[in-house]
Amino acid sequence: MIGVAVPALLGGGLVVGGAAPSTAARHSSDAWTVSDPARSDLSAQLGLDSAGELHLAVDRGGAPVLLPGRLGIRTGQHDLTTGLRLVRRKDRTVHESYRMTTGKQLRRSATMKEATFTFRGADGAELGVAVRVSDDGVAYRYLLDGKGPVTVTGEASTFDLPTDAKAWVQPYVTSYENERTETTAGAANSAQPKTCTGDTCSFGYPTLFQTGNTYVLLTEADVDGRYSGSHLDHVDGSGAYSVALADNKPVTSQGPLATPWRTAIVGSLDTLVGSTLVDDLAPPSKVKDTSWIRPGVDDWSWLSDGNSPGNFERQKDFVDYAAQHGLQYTLVDAGWQASWVPELVRYARAKGVDVILWFDWNDLKTQQQRDDWLPRVKAWGVAGVKVDYMYSDSQSTFQWYDAILRDTAKDRLMIDFHGATIPRGLQRTWPQVMSVEAVRGEENGQNPTRDIFLAFTRNIVGSMDYTPTWFSRPDRKDSLAHELALPVVYESGWTSLGDNPEGFAAQPVAERYIEQLPTTWDETHFVSGGPSAQPAGDRQAVIARRKGDRWFVGGILAGAGDTMKAPLGFLGKGSWLVETIGDSGGQLKRTVRTVTAKDTLAVPAAADGGFAALACPAAKGRTDCEDPVVTAPATTLTLDPSATTAGPGAKIGVDAKFVLPKGNALRQVRLTVDRDRLPAGWRATGPDVTAASLPAGRTLGGHWSVTVGKDQPGGEADVPVVATYANPAGGKAPPVHVEEVVRVSVPLHGTVYASDQPFLTQTNGYGPVERDQSNGEAGGQDGNPLTIDGTVYAKGLGMNAPGQVQIDLQGRCTRFEAHVGVDDETGGQGSVTFTVLGDDGKQLATTDVVRGGQAAVDLTADVTGVHTLGLAAGDGGDGKNYDHADWGDARLTCAD
Repeated sequence: MIGVAVPALLGGGLVVGGAAPSTAARHSSDAWTVSDPARSDLSAQLGLDSAGELHLAVDRGGAPVLLPGRLGIRTGQHDLTTGLRLVRRKDRTVHESYRMTTGKQLRRSATMKEATFTFRGADGAELGVAVRVSDDGVAYRYLLDGKGPVTVTGEASTFDLPTDAKAWVQPYVTSYENERTETTAGAANSAQPKTCTGDTCSFGYPTLFQTGNTYVLLTEADVDGRYSGSHLDHVDGSGAYSVALADNKPVTSQGPLATPWRTAIVGSLDTLVGSTLVDDLAPPSKVKDTSWIRPGVDDWSWLSDGNSPGNFERQKDFVDYAAQHGLQYTLVDAGWQASWVPELVRYARAKGVDVILWFDWNDLKTQQQRDDWLPRVKAWGVAGVKVDYMYSDSQSTFQWYDAILRDTAKDRLMIDFHGATIPRGLQRTWPQVMSVEAVRGEENGQNPTRDIFLAFTRNIVGSMDYTPTWFSRPDRKDSLAHELALPVVYESGWTSLGDNPEGFAAQPVAERYIEQLPTTWDETHFVSGGPSAQPAGDRQAVIARRKGDRWFVGGILAGAGDTMKAPLGFLGKGSWLVETIGDSGGQLKRTVRTVTAKDTLAVPAAADGGFAALACPAAKGRTDCEDPVVTAPATTLTLDPSATTAGPGAKIGVDAKFVLPKGNALRQVRLTVDRDRLPAGWRATGPDVTAASLPAGRTLGGHWSVTVGKDQPGGEADVPVVATYANPAGGKAPPVHVEEVVRVSVPLHGTVYASDQPFLTQTNGYGPVERDQSNGEAGGQDGNPLTIDGTVYAKGLGMNAPGQVQIDLQGRCTRFEAHVGVDDETGGQGSVTFTVLGDDGKQLATTDVVRGGQAAVDLTADVTGVHTLGLAAGDGGDGKNYDHADWGDARLTCAD
């Protein structure tokens, strides 16, 4: 039997059965109220009509906000949407007190009244409905306590609004990248682009409505792999918005099951902007030690130049800019190469800058892929990853989110989800999540009206990766001040800046403000504006956020120029110095004045303009609100040798010298071999060297003996030597990490498999060249066991013609051999040629055209004296589709 999991009663619960029903429950046979008058003007009314159907309504201050909307759930065994009767009710007070690593308010405290109702259906099955009321909203979920698998086929859950209620809706797509439209609850299906079937259209969360002076933001919370995400379906002309599971498919989980919270954030705009309800409803953090998690600002080259992430030297330009201006990170997007990322990371960390690395989710989809890539980039020194292109709300995708969040927490890697679903409280549960896209951001063009709507919709429910501040954008649609205000109006644990170093340098006033910009906040307030048009026809949004004793204020405008007004009551007591940056003659202009909380800031704004402000306590002699920008000094770490050749079991002497040429003395200096990152079986002996203080010009030296592992195969390996010192920025800034490596060349010996060797170069017709598996699809490590005409090969290479790899043989090998053919995953299709190349591209051996379904062909080549071996797969003449070329058991015979 399916039943209810009832939470323990915490005392002092409400027992209000039999109270006079409110407007929301007048047609119910039975009605129950959940409220907390001492803390909230909200109340929820749960009604059960004569057909045994449940409805939930919400009042604010006695006035209806949400009309009675259906509740109930259907499983593979029971219809729990009708024929219900109450069995029992239990009440408790839920108090949540926790600390976030990101968000609009780091320290959180919330008190909610919860009533859990148990109903029994006509067939004896039980349904639990938990209803919570807080000062910023109402939420409910279903509870099914049966053991074993339970399949939910759908919900009756519906939010019902007056048809004439104002609405700001987004036609549903899994990217959440459609524009929002201002309309009414009844006429929402007119929004473009239509995502409709017949007269029913689908809309994505969060969806905003206004009834009278009350706003309602509909969304969901606490969604993970137990369930799928959902969206709202709406029949044209009605005020009802029903919850639809992803792809309209059932979900199956092990019972007992608590479904996601169906959530309505309710109140004034200040209540909505400051709401933490989605996180309050989420499970507590699964990460005990969060000391390694560091939000911050990154510069990001992809938006202004999509090809630049593949250019090592250009990425160094962005690292240099971040270092000069106190930015914490550089984000390297699609196009990076594993051959140079470790060097870029070393370059950046020596300057006090960490690197974030982009991934296509297809390269991290499986456990094997994650087990390969995540520890590898962590060993390179990468601080976090940006993962892209999930585009799904399905249960299986949420199970993938669960898995990668566990894995990144284990490897201490922060993460940003791009091409993703909206946040539903995951930043509380998994505090390494720095941001989530799920927005039509700057990469999809500019729309100042969109910017206003987002401040009151998407960004309320969690960090939003919008990528603002592309000042030098061709044909920019907003003003410079509007762009500068966006990283304050929008909250994101990692704020990715959109311009390039040259574009920022052309805006020194903006640079100065960005240098001061935090990305996490102690307090957030709505100041003025709203999603609706002002009397003059423009729309405005002004948001204030506090960090320590400083307030940052961002104001944006859509439409004709107007005076933007910001009442400063949030400042508190005393006099404050306010720096305001606005548009003036196509440039940014900074003004400074002294104010109190009784004053109102009035800023003339250009068309589609805005302003950014910074306020700090006024003090005698203080003329600005700047904190100093502290950067890491230039240091040198030299190794002797920097490169060497050594065979298995050999010992290598490593000497290191670390020097600060000039500047203030370094503190807490340590010089060491990073033993944790030595190849398996290698050992290093010799003490770490430390200095409490290292003055400029003094050398800190160390010596170690490194033993190559006895089973080390031929190839190249690195011995990392690291100097760390206390970050001059102080506070919680991590130590500065300076690293160089001794490159050890281990001679190839014995039998060597091609798939175990580093590639000097690689090209492929589709996706990457795969090691020990077939080509598969576009992602890395997404192939299958190498299989040619039914024969499986444990070792080898998987290509898609035309493809080629080059391998350094050091002139030590004599013979190459492989069993080549088209992989069986093509279903007998495809045709490929296989060629072995020597130095200068000299052809050493080749095959005729090999076709899908054909037995493997033995391919051998004499490679005596060859230094650069090339393995090339060519198209057999019918195009590259299905040309999955397998080099089964590809191996070399080398000198002992």
